[in-house]
Amino acid sequence: MKSTELKIGCQTFTWEMLGNAWKGGPDDLLRAIAEGGYSGIEITDTMIGEYADKPEAFVRSLGDAGLTLVSFAFGSQSGFTLPEQIAADMETTRRWVDFAANFPGALVSMGSATVVSDGPRTDKFAVAAECYNRSMEIGKAAGVTVAVHPSSHHNTLLLTRADYDALFALLEPQVGWVPDTGHILRGGQTMADTLAAFYDRIRYVHLKDVDASGTWTMLGEGACDVPAVIAAVRQAPLFNGWIVVEEESEQAGLNPAAAVRANHQALRLMGL
Repeated sequence: MKSTELKIGCQTFTWEMLGNAWKGGPDDLLRAIAEGGYSGIEITDTMIGEYADKPEAFVRSLGDAGLTLVSFAFGSQSGFTLPEQIAADMETTRRWVDFAANFPGALVSMGSATVVSDGPRTDKFAVAAECYNRSMEIGKAAGVTVAVHPSSHHNTLLLTRADYDALFALLEPQVGWVPDTGHILRGGQTMADTLAAFYDRIRYVHLKDVDASGTWTMLGEGACDVPAVIAAVRQAPLFNGWIVVEEESEQAGLNPAAAVRANHQALRLMGL
C-alpha cells in the first residue's frame, strides 16, 4: 500500500492576520519559516510583495533559505461566485499559474467560494464550479495543478459536508482539493468521513487545530487528531507529501514566528 514520505511546510496567512501591524516583507517570511524548521512554504498573493513580477528572484531567495514553494494561494473579491467576474478571475488565475510554473511541483491553491451577493445558492455553486474547472484547464496547459481550498470564514459557500458535496459534484476530476483540518472541524464535519469522500482529490493538506467550540488553538491543543489525519491522507493516490501548517490562534496574532515554530516542535513530538 502506498505511503508517501511527509514534508512539512508553512502557510503565510498567519502573518497576514496582523493586517496593518505587519511591517515586514516576503524575505522576513522566508527567514522565519526556515528558522522555524520548515522545508516548504505556501505564500499568498497578498504576501508575495516585490516578488509578484519577479519569479526568478523568488526562486533564488527560496534556494538561499533552503525552502521549496509548495503552493501559491490566491482568492478573489468576487468570491468566485459572480458570473460577471469570471473573465477577470481567469486572468488572475493565468497570472499566478504562470508564476507557479517557475517552481517545479508547485501548485496553485484557489480560495474558498464565498457569498458576496444575493441570489440562490445553487447558482453560486455553479459559478464557483465554472471558475475552478476553467482554472484547472489553465493550469493543465501550463503543467500546474490547481486545487480548491474551502474555508469556514465569514460568508463561505463551503462550510458543511453538504456544501462540499454540492461543489465537488460539479467539479472535473482533475480539480484538486486542499483539505484544511481546522475548517473541516469548524464546519461540523466528521474528519475521517470527509477525507474519505474526496480521497482522490487530495493534493496536500492544510493542518491547523480548533477546540470543540470552533475557536482556533495551537496545534495539538484542540480537537484535531493529527496522527489520524496524517495516516489517512498519506495513502491518497495524488497526495504529494506536503503537510502545510497554518496557525490562526490568538497566540499567532501576538507572535506569528513563535507560533509556527512551536507548531513545528509539536509535530516533532508527535513523531512527524
